[in-house]
Amino acid sequence: MTYRPNTLILLAALAVCGGAQADTLLVDRAAQKPAVAVPARGLSMGEVEARFGAPQQKLEPRGGQKQQWPTINRWVYPEFVVYFEKNRVIDVVARQADAQEAGPKPAIK
Repeated sequence: MTYRPNTLILLAALAVCGGAQADTLLVDRAAQKPAVAVPARGLSMGEVEARFGAPQQKLEPRGGQKQQWPTINRWVYPEFVVYFEKNRVIDVVARQADAQEAGPKPAIK
């Protein structure tokens, strides 16, 4: 029996793929409607703290006067991390829900 080169490549790719995985990807969960409210872009640090309470952790600021970039602050909440440029929200990122979910590792102090 002879196989065409494209067929051999397809068979090799299928063999490498193996069985189906049941892992939940953070990207899949993030694409769904958020389970919790998150801060909107442009809110101040005071507004975020008033609406969502004190964060679990306030990480060291990055950037600043000695560098050409603005100061970036990160506040860690159970479900998300809030990124501030100076005093305003610029982004909110979902955190990994559990050990079975493939996503970013926890922030390190």
